[in-house]
Amino acid sequence: MKVRECMSRDVEIANPDQSIREAAMIMARIDAGAIPVADGDRLVGMLTDRDIAVRAVAEGNDLSNATAGDYMTKPVTTVPDTCNLDDVAKVMEQAQIRRVVVVDGKGCVAGIVAQADIALAGRDGKTAEIVKQVSEPGRSSQ
Repeated sequence: MKVRECMSRDVEIANPDQSIREAAMIMARIDAGAIPVADGDRLVGMLTDRDIAVRAVAEGNDLSNATAGDYMTKPVTTVPDTCNLDDVAKVMEQAQIRRVVVVDGKGCVAGIVAQADIALAGRDGKTAEIVKQVSEPGRSSQ
């Protein structure tokens, strides 16, 4: 099965100059733990709830002028929309991430695929292995 068959297509994207509060509000509205950050058509990072909670808030930073670009995770791990799920799972395992941005042939964001998407596609055994590999302490999440 190709990743484009099970990815989430309705992806909200933050701008790197957008306030971290506005980006967090988008995440809350769409009930997502991460959103891609793009400057025009160029993907420049991924902002996660963990980036906000751990790298911004917990470190005691002054967030009054903080932007998505200040705390986003970069570089972004991506897979092409033509990739099969087994290869996506390998990418997620190697990068130890829970979700990955899917790009089209032009490199533009086409969707996001998460562990749950792979599980729903009937890859439960593979998802268990991904969860095991990803859940090692001290690793970042995207």
